[in-house]
Amino acid sequence: MEWYQDFPHIGYNLDGKKIYKPIRTASPRPVPQQLAWEQQEAAERKLNFVPQQYRCLRAVPAYTRFIHERFERCLDLYLCPRQRKMRVNVDPEDLIPKLPKPRDLQPFPTSQALVYRGHTSLVRCLSISPSGQWLVSGSDDGTVRFWEVCTARCMKTLPMGGVVKSVAWNPNPTICLVAVCVEQSVLLINPCLGDKLLYGATDQLLESYVAPEEERVQPVRWVPASAEEHARGVRLLIQHSKAVKQVTWHGKGDYFASVVADSGNNQVLIHQSSKRWSQSPFRKSRGLVQRVLFHPLRPYFFVATQRYVRIYNLLKQELTKKLMTNCKWVSSMAVHPAGDNIICGSYDSKLAWFDLDLSTRPYQLLRHHKKALRSVAFHRHYPLFASASDDGTVIVCHGMVYNDLLQNPLLVPVKVLKGHMVTLDLGVLDVLFHPTQPWVFSSGADSTIRLYT
Repeated sequence: MEWYQDFPHIGYNLDGKKIYKPIRTASPRPVPQQLAWEQQEAAERKLNFVPQQYRCLRAVPAYTRFIHERFERCLDLYLCPRQRKMRVNVDPEDLIPKLPKPRDLQPFPTSQALVYRGHTSLVRCLSISPSGQWLVSGSDDGTVRFWEVCTARCMKTLPMGGVVKSVAWNPNPTICLVAVCVEQSVLLINPCLGDKLLYGATDQLLESYVAPEEERVQPVRWVPASAEEHARGVRLLIQHSKAVKQVTWHGKGDYFASVVADSGNNQVLIHQSSKRWSQSPFRKSRGLVQRVLFHPLRPYFFVATQRYVRIYNLLKQELTKKLMTNCKWVSSMAVHPAGDNIICGSYDSKLAWFDLDLSTRPYQLLRHHKKALRSVAFHRHYPLFASASDDGTVIVCHGMVYNDLLQNPLLVPVKVLKGHMVTLDLGVLDVLFHPTQPWVFSSGADSTIRLYT
């Protein structure tokens, strides 16, 4: 069958066969769609051809741009990657968060003002009176020294007969009492400094104790000081079964807690000085306890083990929260005066800031120090916190906590304070803020205490 038999025949020849003649049609007039397509630029056209209608499939011609598109495809494969990568030019400075300048965050301590000399061995611990007038320090030379803050004069030296692991001045301004950890005992000392009425009232308060008729079983022994010890200022001795490594006061000044270097159930003990009564708040051990602290406002008790910080409600007698520190070994802990944030220092040179309302994991991990952190501290009134390390430095940071719960705390390091000499791979062992001024005290392994203002 011939190809032209699809066309209508026009007659018959002499043999009786049909005669065909192809139909010639005039060129079609351009429709408005085609005119619009031709007026567009090549880049703006949706299709690169004009759709046409054909009578049948045989009448459809070959694609005219076939060879051209194949050639372009080969060029794409040969010269270009398959995917076009949009490169974004970002300035590295834009990736750093915009922090305020340190001079806009003043006041904070910037320079060394005084050096307190007198100890002959490393100074392990510091504490300051609520008024900010007196400073107490404990050292490995077996003495406790009381200093006048403004003049760096040593007002009193008390030999303890052993290494002093921790000192804590009673935070109640109406009581003049210092707790000192020496070997297996906690000593309550009246330093007899300052107002005579104040330290006289403290002695009267301790002497007004009346022993109960029935003797109660306690995990420790409360022993009144002998005449010789009383002359030195010691008023009471709380004798433990193992060595005591930390003591801390409750904000109201009647209760204090001690941590024993033991792995048993009696690692943490809570004592009441007015009733001379002690108790162990935990039935079983949850790990090796490093530090304990009382909440400044609520009846909460913080217990830091090597990797976790547990928060207990003392009224309900239950565990409220367990914080994951992301540190290998927690060394120190401090609570913000508002009570909603805490910081933990660790021996793997990390400082973890926790927002208790936000999460049980650190809000921020600060790695400013190069060696182990020994101590951390918050200022009572200014938005400041400090950390002391074995690299011989104290780093002061601005830590603003906002009343708006939707706004995250602002943490900005503002000053690196140097001055202590690294001795026997130990640097700064304790750090402490003045209760009213933006000053910071530090004690080091070089037997000195330094004040930065």
